[in-house]
Amino acid sequence: MQTDLRLTSRRKTVAVALVAALSASSALSVVPGAAFAEPAGGYANLVQKVSPSVVYIEVTEKAPQVSDSGGQMPQGFPFQEFSQQFGIPFPGMPGNGYQQQQAPQGHGVGSGFIIDPTGLIVTNNHVVSGASAVKVTLTDGRTFDAKVLGTDPITDVALIKVDSPDPLPAVSFGSSKDIRVGDDVMAVGNPFGLSSTVTTGIISAKARDIGSGAYDNFLQTDAAINKGNSGGPLFNDAGQVVGMNTAIMSPTGGSVGIGFAVPSDLVQNVVAQLEHGGKVEHGWLGIQIQQVSPDIAAALGMSKPMGAMVAAVTPDSPAAKAGLKRGDIITAFGGTDIKVLHDLPRAVAMTAPDTKSQIDVLRAGKKLSLNVSVGTMAPQKA
Repeated sequence: MQTDLRLTSRRKTVAVALVAALSASSALSVVPGAAFAEPAGGYANLVQKVSPSVVYIEVTEKAPQVSDSGGQMPQGFPFQEFSQQFGIPFPGMPGNGYQQQQAPQGHGVGSGFIIDPTGLIVTNNHVVSGASAVKVTLTDGRTFDAKVLGTDPITDVALIKVDSPDPLPAVSFGSSKDIRVGDDVMAVGNPFGLSSTVTTGIISAKARDIGSGAYDNFLQTDAAINKGNSGGPLFNDAGQVVGMNTAIMSPTGGSVGIGFAVPSDLVQNVVAQLEHGGKVEHGWLGIQIQQVSPDIAAALGMSKPMGAMVAAVTPDSPAAKAGLKRGDIITAFGGTDIKVLHDLPRAVAMTAPDTKSQIDVLRAGKKLSLNVSVGTMAPQKA
């Protein structure tokens, strides 16, 4: 049976169900991941502490216009004869004034979490993308119309806001860098529309590349994540958000214990930009890269394959101006070691445009350091 990678929000139209689920402005205190403090008695205290900050999101999608394919039904179409016999007009029949029809509006559900008492809420881009209306429901039953402040399709992060007369319960971010493989985590969300559902598990792996894009850097967890969990938080034992649940790998469409969350360190970075500008600008070098093969590594005297090899350099790009050449092997960028191919796109994309960065290169077996002024990546779709 083929295994599918699925995002974890829940979209539905009439008679059709679509599977969809891929920083705070100030640094917050960080508590490294550890075993939960209350395993014997369950997680009730932790749930009571954080669940009021997790919200249920309902989305109404814009309804597309559907053409009638020229206003004519195919010859011999069974309903055509029926219409002629009984005088009942059908869409597409001449004389009924039919030009085009409005497709049913799509509806979807997802999750989110409040990060500021003023009503700032984080969720996935794919939860609110293309929405004509967004409604947020709190655990106490209050509902609010939400405004989308900004989205970033590349990282699948979105920031929305509701206006409440009273301060709302908010959660804080923890460090995804400090969370360890094997640490306990807890997910809260709305799988299949079932609000305020809690599941627990561990961090199964870090820095997962799941093939959804060049910037994959997911936390993997075996905490049950399903359709409708998109945008919901993944908590550490201190009740801090260490990830945002986004995707699952499953042959059935339901949880089989392989879920993925956007790391909180990345979410904080993106949210800070969305809050202050409504958009995110990602760094850009202007190169194409390829994996360093074992044969190339051996020929250059490397102990093992590592880094990213430059396959092509875009003319007049930041990389070209810095002196990068085809065949160079980039081993570090901006102080970040490039161990595998995807380390470089992630490091560059999360660098602010116009930043001066150092690139460590292996060229024909010799080590070089180049200085580059990072450019701005063109807007991209998810």
